[in-house]
Amino acid sequence: MQQVRVGVIGVGYLGKFHAQKYAAMPGVDFIGVTDANPDTARKVAAEHGVMAFPDYHQLLRETDAVSVVVPTSLHFDVARDCLNSGTHVMLEKPMTTTVEEADELIRLADQNGSILQVGHLERFNPAVMALDQFITTPLFIESHRIHVFKNRALDVDVVLDLMIHDIDLILNIVKSPIQTIHTVGLPVVTHTTDIANARLIFENGCTANITVSRISQENIRRLRIFQPNSFISVDYGKKELTVIRLLGEMDENNMPRQEVISSCFMEKDALQLELEDFVNNVRNGLTPIVSGREGRRALQVASEIIQQIRDHARQHSQQLGLGPEVNHP
Repeated sequence: MQQVRVGVIGVGYLGKFHAQKYAAMPGVDFIGVTDANPDTARKVAAEHGVMAFPDYHQLLRETDAVSVVVPTSLHFDVARDCLNSGTHVMLEKPMTTTVEEADELIRLADQNGSILQVGHLERFNPAVMALDQFITTPLFIESHRIHVFKNRALDVDVVLDLMIHDIDLILNIVKSPIQTIHTVGLPVVTHTTDIANARLIFENGCTANITVSRISQENIRRLRIFQPNSFISVDYGKKELTVIRLLGEMDENNMPRQEVISSCFMEKDALQLELEDFVNNVRNGLTPIVSGREGRRALQVASEIIQQIRDHARQHSQQLGLGPEVNHP
């Protein structure tokens, strides 16, 4: 097996898990890490017996591929430099803060023949990976992603932080252009949107209702799909998939006979699967499941939702005579 030389740029809360997975992955020569905090880089490097590089430019000279796990506001600059050096990139979501930046990264990846994979981790949730075989004609989708507040990833609002996961998944499930978007959102404890709802109406008739919040006392990550003669439920956190299908006949109580399929995939690790896929794509020159174009598609919809929320906030503030200071950024 061809060894792939890999490094991690940014080893904070999430990046340290990337480092753990690469360090134990067969076929990977884990070269080292770098971080804006040198002490953090040295600590993580020591845990895995690799080098702590003073900056990512030096790391790029020694690697074939890197995970970019820095704050979202830095994604574009760091990923651009990586792609310009000919390095393959695993870029955490959201891939950038603007669609224009995403387009430029896609162009650079194509120009340099580099893999650009975007870290929409739920695609590799084993319960989600088992979902495709049960999808027929989704008519209504309900998604809830509610998180306990954490003092991290606050450089973006809840749409780019959380909802973009669900946007990506639902676009992949429905496979139809969006006709209409209706949104509502507001800040609660930060200066950006902390809770939001988006209703996506697709050209094929499907409707998806997405609710996200980073202000809660418990974590809830669930997806429900309604389609003719079947109902599907996914619990992302528990990695559980439940399918209820009508069999087209009545039981002894004159009730529709049902088939219930329940599966739990707790033994499978989504990040492990995602990074193994990235390394395999680099080794064999394959197109990622979540390519730069897939990441850009989700970002485009997220950007439209964010703009609608901002426009609504400005209009509402003007109607109440509150002035521009209450506008969303």
